[in-house]
Amino acid sequence: MTRVAAIDCGTNSIRLLIADVDGGNGPTKLTDIVREMRVVRLGQGVDATGELAPEALERTFAAAADYAELIREYRAEKVRFVATSATRDARNRQVFVDGIRGLLGVEPEVISGDEEAALSFAGASSVLPMADGDRVLVVDLGGGSTEFVLGGAGGVIAAKSVDIGCVRLTERHLKSDPPTAAEIAAAEADVDVAMAQAGLDVPLESSTAVVGVAGSVTTITAHALKLPEYLPAAIHGAELSIRTVAEASGDLLAMTRAQRARLPYMHPGRVDVIGAGALVWRRILTKMGELTGGEVITATASEHDILDGIALSVR
Repeated sequence: MTRVAAIDCGTNSIRLLIADVDGGNGPTKLTDIVREMRVVRLGQGVDATGELAPEALERTFAAAADYAELIREYRAEKVRFVATSATRDARNRQVFVDGIRGLLGVEPEVISGDEEAALSFAGASSVLPMADGDRVLVVDLGGGSTEFVLGGAGGVIAAKSVDIGCVRLTERHLKSDPPTAAEIAAAEADVDVAMAQAGLDVPLESSTAVVGVAGSVTTITAHALKLPEYLPAAIHGAELSIRTVAEASGDLLAMTRAQRARLPYMHPGRVDVIGAGALVWRRILTKMGELTGGEVITATASEHDILDGIALSVR
């Protein structure tokens, strides 16, 4: 049994998992000790400026300092820090790397989109039963990028990371409150282009099931289920029809920011970007239904994702 700390620093949030890893007989298992999430919006303005904003770095470093305290308190033996889309895109990412190294004593790994995809699949598939012949598409809908990972019982078959996400499309297109029809059409066109790119590397049409991970997907699921608060146990494993997800997504997209803020399961840091997240998830699932000739008619939400994959990868 080894106690590890995994940190996932994305475009919108930074998350910590401290867990005990049991690598004994059978599949490796994680036992959660601490899960934390802070919305720091590291990717603020990166799509337009190409740089990490000073105030975004300050928010991220403050959260990392708190995580360092928790890692010491719970005596994690090994730490892995992974940074994804926003950091990959930034010219000044060395400022970020130096700051994190100073706070945590580990080198933050700015991973490729392909490695991000593989870690997401490892995390999602670690808690999902998978039979021979299943071809499960895991979609990790992030703030700056979305990963499409097709895999089966033997692991990853193909993966592709594309530059669509809830923060990126909000900043690029959805400027009105609520978004206009023209803004929505422009954002959907970006999703279509990105899915066509993903389809060059990943045979999306061969998928037998779709699993969605990350905050946009789980929040949309909470909305579809009409939960009284954010309840991970109710969200994890929830399988909903594409039609149900599309209706919930359209509802969120049509709301004003003030209306979203009043929803009992809405994290304050997602209020302004969940409309774009809903648009992306709705468009992806609609397209997947078409591409598979109606074979895929539902989507399953998973609370386990790249963060779990990072913890499982710590050696």
